[in-house]
Amino acid sequence: MATLVTFHAHPDDECIVTGGVMRKAFEEGHRVVLVVATRGEAGEVPDFLEENEELWQRRVVETHAAADLLGVARVEFLGYHDSGMMGDELNSRPGSFWTADVEEAARKLAAILVEENADVLTTYDSFGGYGHPDHIQVHRVGKRAAEIAGTPKVYEAMVRESEFREAFRRAGMEVPDEMEGAVPESEITVGVDVGQYLAVKRKAMRAHPSQITEDSFFLTLDEETFALAFGTEWFIYAGDGPKDALDL
Repeated sequence: MATLVTFHAHPDDECIVTGGVMRKAFEEGHRVVLVVATRGEAGEVPDFLEENEELWQRRVVETHAAADLLGVARVEFLGYHDSGMMGDELNSRPGSFWTADVEEAARKLAAILVEENADVLTTYDSFGGYGHPDHIQVHRVGKRAAEIAGTPKVYEAMVRESEFREAFRRAGMEVPDEMEGAVPESEITVGVDVGQYLAVKRKAMRAHPSQITEDSFFLTLDEETFALAFGTEWFIYAGDGPKDALDL
């Protein structure tokens, strides 16, 4: 049995870019650990929060619900604050993940990697998929944490822009400006077919109703288009030598 640690910026990120790989690893008998940098305090505030309930509290509950569906054995939050989108005033707020000292944050993550004797760590590509400051910081912190902990295999999660563009086109939607500047598809080294886990991946998305609503892009796609956008999870292998598979 191997141990897969997936490192993400906010609640709900885990099911979108690595949900299939997480469930696949679980189904194959491996240990899956989810680490989230923030509690998603800067997300959309739904109108169904209970009296005196904070958004972050709801998002933590949602994360655990999604994690159960994905076969996660352990969930940890590093305790940083959501930095908001690039250019937001929250970027510079003390305690935000974007302002965190990379070395300090990396040591927090590395401690978990060492405790778990992690075989594989997933982070994000250098652009964070769509330029979100917390996603970029996940790349930086994850890379350094793996060095500190000696985690042998690191895979940087990313989306293939061409597939997302086609999914948006089919849905009659404009491609978000945030995707401009994405890491070139030519840098992708690993594609994992998670088609057989799409149903549970979609259930995990639904476990985050405060952010992924029933009328969201993710849940309104027909099955064929959903499979196009999410049926393969893409990674850059950040280790030495060529890699064309996510090995546990």
